[in-house]
Amino acid sequence: MKALTLTQPWATLVAIGAKRIETRSWGTSYRGPLAIHAAKGFPRDAREFTNDPVCYEAVRRHFLPGGQYAAKGYPLGAVLATCRLVAVKLIVDSTEALGPCADAARMMPPDEPEQSFGNYAPGRYAWILEDVRQLPEPILAKGALGLWEWEAN
Repeated sequence: MKALTLTQPWATLVAIGAKRIETRSWGTSYRGPLAIHAAKGFPRDAREFTNDPVCYEAVRRHFLPGGQYAAKGYPLGAVLATCRLVAVKLIVDSTEALGPCADAARMMPPDEPEQSFGNYAPGRYAWILEDVRQLPEPILAKGALGLWEWEAN
């Protein structure tokens, strides 16, 4: 199965269904099953984002009291969920989205809270995820850049 590594807390936000769009600087023609992997590293700015009210509330709503993420913290270096990558759209500003080049392969930034969970600058790509299924327990795995192959045990 193809896999995509995300930094925390964004990997957890996908796993719990709070984040349905992953933004990237690059697109892909791949569509189909996708494993969501949490990177081993947890940079300071990402740790600080966990205290952002939008992020904190999304996680709290799914796991407090007593949920695994509240009790154990954000898992690192592990696959957390599977989903389907159903579309990749170029992010455009409102004038491009409404102009003569408007089509289904383009999108404007979404509403909150989704907008807070990604970088929706024009020229980036929105990866649309569906059928997200959180794994019962994270499965340790070494991640990689780009799309990579993961074999579930």
